[in-house]
Amino acid sequence: MTDNYMIAGVGGQGTVLASKLIAAAAMKRGFNVRTTETIGMAQRGGSVVSHVRVGDEIFSPLIPLGSARALIALEPAEAVRYLPYLSAQGMLIVCDGAVKPVADARSGAYDTEAIIGFLLTQVPGAVVIQGRSFREQVGKTLNVALLGAAVQSGVFPFDAGAMRETIAEMPNYREQNLASFELGRKTGDERIGKH
Repeated sequence: MTDNYMIAGVGGQGTVLASKLIAAAAMKRGFNVRTTETIGMAQRGGSVVSHVRVGDEIFSPLIPLGSARALIALEPAEAVRYLPYLSAQGMLIVCDGAVKPVADARSGAYDTEAIIGFLLTQVPGAVVIQGRSFREQVGKTLNVALLGAAVQSGVFPFDAGAMRETIAEMPNYREQNLASFELGRKTGDERIGKH
């Protein structure tokens, strides 16, 4: 059995770091892990996506369409872009804080409310995290806060302790990341029911 997790965002949001934390926490608990990411446009504020696969027999790091157990999206439009990868029973955790793509900088066509509304029609149990409120509390470590919410949902094959241990080994911003993780867990308790 293989569990698939996709993390989507734009350059500078910490998408790749989030996937590395998931992979490291899974390996701490003895799981086999394969990861890959697409980061070609990261420096221009473009799409960044990471695939994390956890299981016994994994022959490719790429997640097939319709098979992700969870999609963790740091940006709403990126959630829409990668929604086809989410399984019918999958969990969507999305931040409502839009990061307008560089290509759309001159247009006013980015409607965050409409995007979130669409996501909620597609995944009724989606968990929407208020980006502005989180950023005021955790700053640039929003990615780790979303991981806290995901861990609290029970979607990963490891517990909060494995993720906490992994974060504690980070060389930079350790305390800030641990605080963000706990805030995400608290939010997860408040917003995530049985999934």
